[in-house]
Amino acid sequence: MNFDPKEFRRCLGNFATGVTVITAKSSDGTQVGVTANSFNSVSLDPPLVLWSIVKTSSSYTVFENSDHFAVNILAADQIDLSNNFAKPSDDKFANIETLSGVGGAPLLTNTAANFQCKKYQIVDGGDHWIMIGKVVEFANYGRSPLLYVQGSYAGAIPFTGAKTPAQNVASDKTLALLHDSAIYLMHKVLQKVQENYLPKQSSTGLSTSEARLLLVLSDTTGITIEDLANLVTIPSVDVVSGVESLKSFGVINNDLALTEKGHDMAERLWAISDQQQEDIFSNLKEEELTNFKQQLHQLLTQLT
Repeated sequence: MNFDPKEFRRCLGNFATGVTVITAKSSDGTQVGVTANSFNSVSLDPPLVLWSIVKTSSSYTVFENSDHFAVNILAADQIDLSNNFAKPSDDKFANIETLSGVGGAPLLTNTAANFQCKKYQIVDGGDHWIMIGKVVEFANYGRSPLLYVQGSYAGAIPFTGAKTPAQNVASDKTLALLHDSAIYLMHKVLQKVQENYLPKQSSTGLSTSEARLLLVLSDTTGITIEDLANLVTIPSVDVVSGVESLKSFGVINNDLALTEKGHDMAERLWAISDQQQEDIFSNLKEEELTNFKQQLHQLLTQLT
């Protein structure tokens, strides 16, 4: 069977992963770093992990010749770091704070965790090299990790509590404490909103990142790919592939302007969003909803 590479990659995007920056340093002092979501564990005894790098990568020679590499697992607020190491640059480490790890591999700061590895094996993996490392040091900082799914960055929202009373084994005291926690309640609300909204959005045939790109393009003119990448929280490479998908669906043209079909699709997406909001807040009076939105804006400003 012959696969369409773009559709194959799009399908793989349904598997949510974390986001890492893999780093190494050569004997002559050259530092390299690449963003990768292919990281995975292999073995506990010995402690082995793997990731893969495209064979055409200019960084591969350094990884091949270095005895060590480091896996930096990015935290939820490190999207800029992910984008920085995902695009070509003469010096990706300019203005980036690092520490020196085992074998000189740069360790990024404020990450969720890191693994320092001794090169164990390189395996041929089609158009990629599979890099296997033996973990010699690791650090867990417990920060919320950055996730990647359907071509878009995301954050981890843990499920909070069982779905039915029969399944819930928490005590009445614990439940009372949870239901008095604003953080718990916000998590539960967001979880429920996503459970209801995302399947409706997916019914359009667009992934999360494609839908987001289309909605941004519906309200802009004369925009470039670079402008678009700066407007959305989507990896640059997936902005490019997302735009290509939207073109192939006939919803935008080569100038990134919406076609008639694209305008219809954007209206459908906005209608889904509006209907979702109406369903959620149907019991609130207009003044109550306005006050609620103002409180959210104030909270967001406070946290920014």
